[in-house]
Amino acid sequence: MERLLQRFCRYARIDSQADDQSSTYPSTPGQREVGRLLVRELLEMGITDAHQDENGIVMATVSGNIPAAPTIAWVAHVDTSPETSGKGVNPQILRNYDGTDIVLPADPSKVIRVADNPDLAKLKGCTIITTDGTTLLGGDDKAGVAAIMEAAHRLMLDPSLPRGNVRLCFTCDEEIGHGVDHVDLAKLGARVAYTLDGSGTGEIDTETFSADLAIVTIHGTNIHPAIAKGRMVNAVRLAGLFLDRLPRLSQTPELTEGRDGFLHPYVIEGGVAKTSIKILLRDFDTPKLAERAELLRTIGRTVEAEYPTSRVEVSVTPQYRNMADGLKREPQAIAHAALAMKRAGIEPRLTIVRGGTDGSRLTERGLPTPNLSTGEHNFHSPLEWTCLEEMDAAVRVLIELAAVWSAELT
Repeated sequence: MERLLQRFCRYARIDSQADDQSSTYPSTPGQREVGRLLVRELLEMGITDAHQDENGIVMATVSGNIPAAPTIAWVAHVDTSPETSGKGVNPQILRNYDGTDIVLPADPSKVIRVADNPDLAKLKGCTIITTDGTTLLGGDDKAGVAAIMEAAHRLMLDPSLPRGNVRLCFTCDEEIGHGVDHVDLAKLGARVAYTLDGSGTGEIDTETFSADLAIVTIHGTNIHPAIAKGRMVNAVRLAGLFLDRLPRLSQTPELTEGRDGFLHPYVIEGGVAKTSIKILLRDFDTPKLAERAELLRTIGRTVEAEYPTSRVEVSVTPQYRNMADGLKREPQAIAHAALAMKRAGIEPRLTIVRGGTDGSRLTERGLPTPNLSTGEHNFHSPLEWTCLEEMDAAVRVLIELAAVWSAELT
């Protein structure tokens, strides 16, 4: 447990925040730094094939002791969200947590309140790791990275633990939608994979949103404001008009839950001549993404009708798809995860994710990849926290998962 704690904190302190404005892969040098550290630690464990490729992706193999067993893979991402700074992460360790609100020391205005975090009430007496209030923590997904590394370490220390070959894969830029762009599935060579990138304990994520990114570009006419009468068409104002015509009482993240989808404008930039709006399209029912995109085009046409010299373009880029359909190709992926949790003393719960994981893309590409709990809470926020005991539960589940799959001979 102490080794797992120090491992997590070591990874969390490295700034590996992704940058969605970068043109490189990975988008930031800190991700390569984390990868180099992982390779060194894997080699020190005796995992001789550990390496980081030209794209910063780390792969390695924990060799099996049951040759006929199928190969499985464990996957986590080393980058952290661009939404909150990851520079100078200073983990705060609360041992024997007393069950009260947690005031973050570097910014006392930041308080992790039990009322807002019902999972905290279940963790009295545990070890909680928080930020100091000035950065995110990076539990998303360094809790997953630490769990995989610790599980690999425990397997290497005990050759008697049953397993087939277990492939480890650490990706980059998951937070900006590029986590598996450069993952070679043939090289990975697994029958199934599991991402370690989930909340709490005991959850098996079996569905994710399907996701597209829409970029609405509004073209106006710029001219000096002194002579603008009857000539200027202000794209900034038209962007406001466009946004005002989006649904406000439905189809927004603020008003949806469960299986409800949404439209989410989250970036607007530009000027009088041209303004662009980035809008996330999300739904568990993939065909509904096209309906949401058509709504944007309809609104664009109404703006153009009122301002005939303007032009509104809507471009849509696919991001990832609901993993549910792909998981049907390998039903044992979920069944074995549930059995592994039970063997680890944890009651499994099948859940859905109002977001996406590397597993969404891997499953779409043909590698069934459910997502498992790793103790993440309040991710992407200065109020982020994780629990050592929940991370350790993830480690135990991984070891049992290797054993369960080792009993299914190819």
